[in-house]
Formats: sequence, structure tokens, C-alpha cells
Amino acid sequence: MKTILISYFSAARSLGRPGILWHLMWPTLVASVVWTSLLVMNWGALADLGTHFITALPLVGGWLASSEGALLVALLMFKIGLVMLALPMIYVTAAFLVAAVALPLMLERVAATDYADIARRAGGSQVGSVWNALTSVLQFIVLLVLSLPLWLIPGAGLLISLLLTAWLNQRAFSYDALMAHADKFEMKALPAAQSGGLFGVGLLGAAMAHVPLINLFAPALSGLAFVHYLLSALRVARQRDNIIEVN
Repeated sequence: MKTILISYFSAARSLGRPGILWHLMWPTLVASVVWTSLLVMNWGALADLGTHFITALPLVGGWLASSEGALLVALLMFKIGLVMLALPMIYVTAAFLVAAVALPLMLERVAATDYADIARRAGGSQVGSVWNALTSVLQFIVLLVLSLPLWLIPGAGLLISLLLTAWLNQRAFSYDALMAHADKFEMKALPAAQSGGLFGVGLLGAAMAHVPLINLFAPALSGLAFVHYLLSALRVARQRDNIIEVN
């Protein structure tokens, strides 16, 4: 737990470097504008779809359709569900933008000062970063959709959202954190060896994503925390194995 917290304190310290703060904010701002606009523009159609869905439910659909009060309550719950569903979609869009664009740019600034002693082995690439981010997002969406029936269980929605977001953070940001410095073997071996700690870093970022205002910074701050966690682990691993750094 100490290493996880240190990685976030280091990420917060990195915010003082030129250009970092902007990259911390813009992905979530762009994602919020996109999804809020889509929700507003399609609100009427979504409400009609909700009414059709509710009245077509087996066993209770006919009763809901005949009771105006019950239908209004059910429709209100449906609309609240839409807003709640938009929140993870905003985060996953912001996480994609962070992983594919913002984090590689922040990595250059952070690594030049904090990890200049670590040789760059270039085990990853920008194309690999985009592909990793895209596949991570698609897998997250599939898992989210498959989990929707479980959200009807009180409290299950929050737990599922936390676990899936933690998994997304770990899956999307680990590649970017190592792509410039690790070789191809280290790109696979180090995340596997540090899987428990990395999930903890991702889980703390997922928790921040559910806190108002802090969630604006959560994707990029989580990405920076992965950079510090993994590059510190890479430095220790090379020192332990007596690997000679050649820059």
C-alpha cells in the first residue's frame, strides 16, 4: 500500500512541471462534452425507448403500463440509470485519450527528470499504445454490458464499476508507462510480477473517478501514478539483476 500511495504522491508532484496540468484536464473535459452532448441531443428518443422497454417487461410490464404513477417512477429510475451509465462511459473515453495521447506526452517530461538514469529500450511504440488503449476500452465496454443485469442488486453497480475501472486503468496505462524504457521481455514480465500492486494503483484511481471534481483529474493522474510505479519497479529490477545501463 505504501508503494501505491508513493506513486500517487509522485504523480501529484509531477503536476508542477510545465504542460503536465493541461494534459491532466483536457481528456476528461473532452469526454464530458461529447457524452453530455450525445445524452442531451438524444434524451427524448432514449425516454421513448425506456417507456417501450419498461412496458414490455415480462410479468410487470402490463401492470406498469396501466399505472401512471408506477410508470413514472420506473421511467425516472431508467433516466437515472442512463445518467449513471454515462459516467463510466465518460471515464472510459477519457482513459482512452489519456492512454493514446496524453500519457505518452507526459511520460517524456516526467522521465527526463525523474528517470533519466533508466536506459530506454523502446519495447513499445505509439501504434502499440493506441492499439492497447482501443482493445482495453472495447473489452471494458463488453464487460460493462454483460454486467448490467447485476446492477439491479443494491450496491453491486458501484462495486462492479470500481473493479472494472481498476482493471481498465491497469490494462490501459501499464503499456504506456513502460513502452519507452522497457524492452519487449520487460514489457510483459514486469506487469505480471507487479500485478497485485498495479491493480491497487488502478483501484485507487477508480475510487477517485467516483468523487465529484476529483474525477476530472482521475484518468490522467492515475496514468501518471502508473508511470511512477512501473518505472520505479523497472529501476529496482535492473539494479537487482545487475543490468548495466548503456545510454
